[in-house]
Amino acid sequence: MTVKDILDAIQSKDATSTDFAALPLPESYRAITVHKDETEMFAGLETRDKDPRKSIHLDEVPVPELGPGEALVAVMASSVNYNSVWTSIFEPLSTFGFLERYGKVSELTKRHDLPYHIIGSDLAGVVLRTGPGVNAWKPGDEVVAHCLSVELESSDGHNDTMLDPEQRIWGFETNFGGLAEIALVKSNQLMPKPGHLSWEEAAAPGLVNSTAYRQLVSRNGAQMKQGDNVLIWGASGGLGSYATQFALAGGANPICVVSSDQKADICRSMGAEAIIDRNAEGYKFWKDEQTQDPKEWKRFGKRIRELTGGEDIDIVFEHPGRETFGASVYVTRKGGTITTCASTSGYMHEYDNRYLWMSLKRIIGSHFANYREAWEANRLIAKGKIHPTLSKVYSLQDTGQAAYDVHRNLHQGKVGVLCLAPEEGLGVRDEEMRAKHIDAINRFRNI
Repeated sequence: MTVKDILDAIQSKDATSTDFAALPLPESYRAITVHKDETEMFAGLETRDKDPRKSIHLDEVPVPELGPGEALVAVMASSVNYNSVWTSIFEPLSTFGFLERYGKVSELTKRHDLPYHIIGSDLAGVVLRTGPGVNAWKPGDEVVAHCLSVELESSDGHNDTMLDPEQRIWGFETNFGGLAEIALVKSNQLMPKPGHLSWEEAAAPGLVNSTAYRQLVSRNGAQMKQGDNVLIWGASGGLGSYATQFALAGGANPICVVSSDQKADICRSMGAEAIIDRNAEGYKFWKDEQTQDPKEWKRFGKRIRELTGGEDIDIVFEHPGRETFGASVYVTRKGGTITTCASTSGYMHEYDNRYLWMSLKRIIGSHFANYREAWEANRLIAKGKIHPTLSKVYSLQDTGQAAYDVHRNLHQGKVGVLCLAPEEGLGVRDEEMRAKHIDAINRFRNI
């Protein structure tokens, strides 16, 4: 039995759930990995000079044991997120520490503590097997997966599963991720694949779409409402492109911060009107490594008010971190909210607390999404309210280059990876709905 037999079944129009359940599992499959014995390979280099193409490998690996509440999924396509970049350059620390700690949770989780880490936090594919206790999914189901892995044995996680003490990001803090021909997930990571999208399109939104939903829309985030002015950093990027869509779909007013004319045009094509090109307008929020420039905060705030008819920002969608955070706190209106989900320019944030406490502003930490939030975000994709932002697709063997593109910000939107899918454009089940939204689906492909 080989993965080709699995692919043949997926591409067959006649294969039933019984047929998929009867397929023998292969002994091994191809997967994108990083190696434990290479964690020091970039020692002494600046972050920018660390090259994912040197640390990412395409290996043949054994199929992992299937446990209770889990599923093995044949992965047709996946995508590259910034956590895959972090994993590949071993920053801010090696992910093998995550795997070692997870391996100590139970006899079953020992599977994850290996000398290689199969990475990737998105997938679109087909269920091959389900473990004991799985009733909602069956072999042959076409699915996407969100990346929240939880144990839910503590009471802490039962109000918001993101608060589970054993909450992890699949494919980053666990093994057997989505950049592979087969992936191991918990069944409560699975969601229906949107029928009007191809495999690679369906795989692209997962992590970033759910993250943006929780951060902006959910009661656990900023609770965005109609009419809100929402400042979105990197508004044409992997995260920001979904934040921009949520703002527009929810009746808010996105103020899109970008770094080029091309990225500004992408935002306009999504329907945004208020756009700030930070490079063209020359904003420099730091005088040097230690000193911020409040005059630049004020100039930035003035520019925002020019675009909003004199209003300040209700919500800041923050993810650059150190470079922008002081400005974000300053420009937010009295009583407004800064939500932060990442720190791609540095983790040590500095801001003038007078502008926070005296103006009753809030900073909300937001990390991925719980199952319900991810389900709602995927439902909006399935309904054609929010669209994939896929710009380019690589083969599995070229994942290193895909990660390099994301690391060096050479991409727009999301970068996809074909895993079992032999070519782009496969997996579409609802051609009529696709035709209605084809321009929006291809928006980032046509730049």
